[in-house]
Amino acid sequence: MTDTGGDSARPVTASLPQLRLDELLEELQSRLDAARVVQSRMHSLLEAVLGVGRELDLSQVLRHIVQAAMTLTDAEYGALGTVGQGPYLSGFLPVGMTDELIARIGPFPQGHGILGELIRHPEPLRLADLTRHPASHGFPAHHPPMRSFLGVPVRVRGEVFGNLYLTEKRGGALFDADDEAVLTTLSVAAGVAIDNARLYHGSLRRERRLEALGEVTRSLLSGTGVAEVLALIARRALEVADADFAAVLLPVPGSDGLVVEVAHGEGATAMAGVVIPSQGSLAGLAASTGKPVATTDVRADPRAHALPDSGGGHGPVVAVPLPLDDRAAGALRLSRLAGRPPFDDSDVELLSGFSEQAALALELGRHRRESEQVALLHDRDRIARDLHDLAIQRLFATGMSLQSVGRLIDRPEAADRVGRAVDDLDETIKIIRSTIFELRTDRDHQERQGRPGLRRRIAGVVTAAAEALGFAPSLKMDGRIDTDVPAAAGDHILAVLAEALSNIARHAHARHADVTLGVGDEIVLTVTDDGVGVTGSAPGGGLVNMRQRAALLGGTARIEDRRRSGTSGTRVVWRVPLSPS
Repeated sequence: MTDTGGDSARPVTASLPQLRLDELLEELQSRLDAARVVQSRMHSLLEAVLGVGRELDLSQVLRHIVQAAMTLTDAEYGALGTVGQGPYLSGFLPVGMTDELIARIGPFPQGHGILGELIRHPEPLRLADLTRHPASHGFPAHHPPMRSFLGVPVRVRGEVFGNLYLTEKRGGALFDADDEAVLTTLSVAAGVAIDNARLYHGSLRRERRLEALGEVTRSLLSGTGVAEVLALIARRALEVADADFAAVLLPVPGSDGLVVEVAHGEGATAMAGVVIPSQGSLAGLAASTGKPVATTDVRADPRAHALPDSGGGHGPVVAVPLPLDDRAAGALRLSRLAGRPPFDDSDVELLSGFSEQAALALELGRHRRESEQVALLHDRDRIARDLHDLAIQRLFATGMSLQSVGRLIDRPEAADRVGRAVDDLDETIKIIRSTIFELRTDRDHQERQGRPGLRRRIAGVVTAAAEALGFAPSLKMDGRIDTDVPAAAGDHILAVLAEALSNIARHAHARHADVTLGVGDEIVLTVTDDGVGVTGSAPGGGLVNMRQRAALLGGTARIEDRRRSGTSGTRVVWRVPLSPS
């Protein structure tokens, strides 16, 4: 029995080392499997990092980052939210949902709830059930159910660019520390890739900006019209800044407003010529302060006046000043459709170059107009000199010859005809002299202000009175009437002349009337008729008004009855100093 017992105990003793060896082998195999998983995951992470770094288009980089994060952590849904101004998201890129489902859910989140938790506290956040978190606000209608959650911030050059969000680990499992470590590592690589993409995008924009500014410069140097250059600036600024609408606004003379000089984009035709108030508009604020102004949503900004850019509704707006001179400024205004990213500092810097080109175009246009005006004035001076030195002298010589010949003519009717010819020559000389003075007047400046020259207005009053008088009064004007007579004095002259001619038409029963205006050290307006003379014991209200108008300018008005000197009619002499006292 002893032997039997010994034999039966031997297998049990022998099996113990074998069992221990199996356990060790199983543990080794388990560790090898874990190492293979870690190795595979590291390879996947490395491939994801390399894949993310290959892209240069920013939108593609962001999508690739989310897809790589979902693959590495076996998540069903993922998203990347970019952080804008303040504690809100400026953009949101979801992955894992169909376009139809995204449309049914509605607007993208703004950064409230769990998503905003990472904005307020930019640290990794891992949750077994996100609905139980105090910051959870629930889901909108049609949103798929989500429980497990993992989020990490993405930093670019030390600043938070956005956040990576992952939910619903497949198989009902929870995100673990390894998932968090892998996602944190990927976020670092993502920050580098995003920075590279932004640098590449910035270099492309600078290249397009230089190309656009070069085109504008060539247009300026080629003498293209101001309106065409401004339209080119608006179009190229819209393209380079990736905007939907661009407008150049200039100050309205004599008004506190800005007018849309040129516009480009959807609805630009309807915007041309629209005037907006300087107060209560971003363009007006930029023009008045001389600093760029931007808003993320013009519809909700109290500083802004929303232009009717197009039917789609615009949100982000930027306006940069367009300096014209020390007193006036316009603005270059760009906008994007609501829901698009806002304009950033790089956009403002980009647009500043276009506003400088627009200001240069306006300045060159002004100098061209001034040069053309100077050339016109020189040409008119030349014509005036030729008329004075050649035409008038020859007419004088002809008139004197005719006068000499007239004394030798025996027949009275022939002498009268020669005398009338001499009078016609004198009248022609007066007309040429008046033309010379008008040629030497800068009428263009006055007409740009909406008022013709004083000579022309006086001639208009005399012409208009001919119908009521029954004959055309003669008119003689001497001196620098358009250039030297102040505007206020000119208005008084017109009123006095109209009143004097009206009195002749109503009371004088005259057959002739002469109007003379001379400007030298003083302004003298004389209106003479051959009518019945002054009647009544006291002058009427019109004559009193003439005296009052003269007194306002420090002058006098005298009404003479020519019957006292043996002739018929009345003479009105209205005299004021050239500079009112």
